[in-house]
Amino acid sequence: MTALARPTNGRMIGGVCAALARRFGTSATTMRVIFVLSCLLPGPQFLLYIALWLLFPSEDKARTAW
Repeated sequence: MTALARPTNGRMIGGVCAALARRFGTSATTMRVIFVLSCLLPGPQFLLYIALWLLFPSEDKARTAW
């Protein structure tokens, strides 16, 4: 598994789904579909997405930190 960092390529809005897909070895499209389907259920999905967007470093910033 790779570190959680939002990739600079292949992201649509914030790169959260692309980062999670890379971490768990699935495609970004699959992760995006799962997120959209989860939005049909009650819960704080959008707040969680925004929180992860703020917490996950961008890939270029994560590279310079190491």
